[in-house]
Amino acid sequence: MTAFKDKTLLITGGTGSFGNAVLRRFLNTDIGEIRIFSRDEKKQDDMRHAIQSKKVKFYIGNVRDKQSVDSAMVGVDYVFSAAALKQVPSCEFFPIEAVETNILGTNNVLNSAIEHGVKNVVVLSTDKAAYPINAMGMSKALMEKVAIAKGRELGEHSTTTICCTRYGNVMASRGSVIPLWVEQMKEGKPITMTDPDMTRFMMTLDEAVDLVIYAFTNGANGDLFVQKAPAATLSTLAQALKETYGKINPKYLDSEIRIIGTRHGEKQFETLITREEMIRAEDKGKYYLIPCDTRDLNYDKYFNEGNEQLSKMWDYNSSNAKQLDVNEMKELLLKLNFIKEDLGLKERTKTSFIRSE
Repeated sequence: MTAFKDKTLLITGGTGSFGNAVLRRFLNTDIGEIRIFSRDEKKQDDMRHAIQSKKVKFYIGNVRDKQSVDSAMVGVDYVFSAAALKQVPSCEFFPIEAVETNILGTNNVLNSAIEHGVKNVVVLSTDKAAYPINAMGMSKALMEKVAIAKGRELGEHSTTTICCTRYGNVMASRGSVIPLWVEQMKEGKPITMTDPDMTRFMMTLDEAVDLVIYAFTNGANGDLFVQKAPAATLSTLAQALKETYGKINPKYLDSEIRIIGTRHGEKQFETLITREEMIRAEDKGKYYLIPCDTRDLNYDKYFNEGNEQLSKMWDYNSSNAKQLDVNEMKELLLKLNFIKEDLGLKERTKTSFIRSE
């Protein structure tokens, strides 16, 4: 972690699953200070008691309020911008709230970082920003556009570098389907599934942190980084969970699955890279880089220049990515801390009622 030695890192939305994963990764390194910025004093208090580290400082505030962001930004070297409204149903019914936090709030963070001479900002996005059909995805897509535009304006010789990461379904993040299904099985309730053939990308929180660090290390202004990830159908995920927990008690193998139908604002499959982006994408091994589009606002280019390859490209989505079978999905599930704790494979660090990473 040489790049972070004695540096100050600010994580907006730092009490969420991603912030907790970053703390696990960085606490025992030579980083100077980690600032957790969020609006939830209860989550901050829980984190404070669980960590008890002098390296971690807590700031109550909201990205919607630039003044509170400015207060936390003084002396910061690097920013991981993770504050967001992420739940599809919540954003669907309260879209202006998604705009206020995901777009305008992120803009506040970026402006504050630039004003305070922050060296690197990595903005976290989601596969729902590609071909968005719901308010959450649309707000995240515009958030990406704002960050990329800021990076383009700053250029390659700027003090501040702004880049984005986009990743798929983070397994067992707070409010996601894996903790819900485990809770339903443990309570003897049916597993509520939208559509057995619905596909989602699968990645762990540690992989999400890896992607952000890769972008931090390799990104130029306006770049977008995407991690290659396998995918699975919901039926495969459910069967893998049933067989995994069947090792604890065979009754879980018989857990009922109840199909409830696709919910408001959900897709049958998710896209990580659109075909329009795939034309420019650079293969970096584990990751794709979509470099910043540096064209200026010259409308002639939009009428006189095109790309014949677009019609031959495919997007990168969860239906054409590598599909995990049940055994492969079980192997991936065993990377989750709370599942390892439930199976007795590691010492329990959280209460058994907390089934998220």
